[in-house]
Amino acid sequence: QVQLVESGGCLVQPGGSLRLSCAASGSIFSFYSMTWYRQALGKQREFVASVMVTGPTNYADSVKGRFTISGDNAKNTLYLQMNSLKPDDTAVYYCNGGRDGALYWGQGTQVTVSS
Repeated sequence: QVQLVESGGCLVQPGGSLRLSCAASGSIFSFYSMTWYRQALGKQREFVASVMVTGPTNYADSVKGRFTISGDNAKNTLYLQMNSLKPDDTAVYYCNGGRDGALYWGQGTQVTVSS
């Protein structure tokens, strides 16, 4: 059974940094792509960043230059490094992975950016 578990969310001040983790139950290279999404209270879930198993990454315009997606296959973990955080980045962050025609989601981790 495929499981994805996010962690690392917390309260951080504007301008601060945070790294989110998404631990997979198996090799992250078994997913053809892995993606971070976020959902703010009262808003629709939105794309944040993705990485293909072949390497290319993609970012939402709102996070480009501030967030970095990466993976460590030895630890079966996907990361999202978030710098220069803004209050608008406040949301529940989810990771997903695509494998064998299915999408698997984690349960989410809350990030709150506030002074």
